[in-house]
Amino acid sequence: MTSISIDRKLPEGFFEASLRADVIAGLTATPKSLPPKWFYDELGSELFDKITRLDEYYPTRAEREILTAASAEIAAVTRATTLVELGSGTADKTGLLLDALHALGSLRLYVPVDVSESALVTAASRMLDRYRGRRGVLGGRPPEPALRVRAVLSDFTAELGLPAGDGPRLVAFLGGTIGNMLPAERAAFLAGLRQQLRAGDALLLGTDLVKDPALLVAAYDDSAGVTAEFNKNILRVLNAELGADFDLDEFEHVALWNAQAEWIEMRLRSASDQAVRLPAVGLRVHFSAGEEMRTEVSAKFRRAGVTAELAAAGLELARWWTDEEGRFGLSLSVPR
Repeated sequence: MTSISIDRKLPEGFFEASLRADVIAGLTATPKSLPPKWFYDELGSELFDKITRLDEYYPTRAEREILTAASAEIAAVTRATTLVELGSGTADKTGLLLDALHALGSLRLYVPVDVSESALVTAASRMLDRYRGRRGVLGGRPPEPALRVRAVLSDFTAELGLPAGDGPRLVAFLGGTIGNMLPAERAAFLAGLRQQLRAGDALLLGTDLVKDPALLVAAYDDSAGVTAEFNKNILRVLNAELGADFDLDEFEHVALWNAQAEWIEMRLRSASDQAVRLPAVGLRVHFSAGEEMRTEVSAKFRRAGVTAELAAAGLELARWWTDEEGRFGLSLSVPR
């Protein structure tokens, strides 16, 4: 029988305490910044889902193109019995991997990991509906049991939530989300992940690639203004969770290419000289007219750089794919 459970890996009050700590640290720093994970309340998740369908936002289409072509090979190489997806969101592309593993007959368990409970429910429900009543048969073997889903509510940068399980595990970190981490954060994350991987496990990593800056900026500053609303949603979250009084109309969305760091930066620019109160954390924060607060970096990669970062963490690049236009890279690596 198909089943689902949600495993809450973090202690009670973790997200509230983490939000407060991030806000105090970020809004008292120079320059000011906020971590992008706080975009994703229910509205933020809906806005990002809209972004992935915009003409300007190529990463989702490019990664889907790769997965469509390579999922059968990924399944054959890994023969994973468990697929763990970090930052699953609504798991829009994951079905391609699950289908390939299911057809091979190896798949037993899908583990979406995300900070958004609503996104987890969507991801889990979508996959359960997709496989309800299916049976996988390979080489005359008996029908496989129905897919099990164990959703994990977690900040994967703090608690990965990898299940022990039997058989090889495939950890998928898709969408280029690793680019939202600063270099030191990426190094620590990959090293921590490597420590939890066993022989036979594998990491499938999606990385957006360096390309024409005009294409990159357009992907983060769409003509319909959806990304601008998504960027400002972080202020809505602070208003709702901390009693802050940010006036969203007094902040402007900014997206720019940092050529030296090779990443896109999203910022919010104060349209006026203003003070914002955040009573839940005892802050009164001043913004000068024109002052910019960074809300996201999205690093872009080259194959050599991805290989080097994986190697530094103790992982060996085993496969590399790109879409036809070379916009996005998907790598499969194994413990070294």
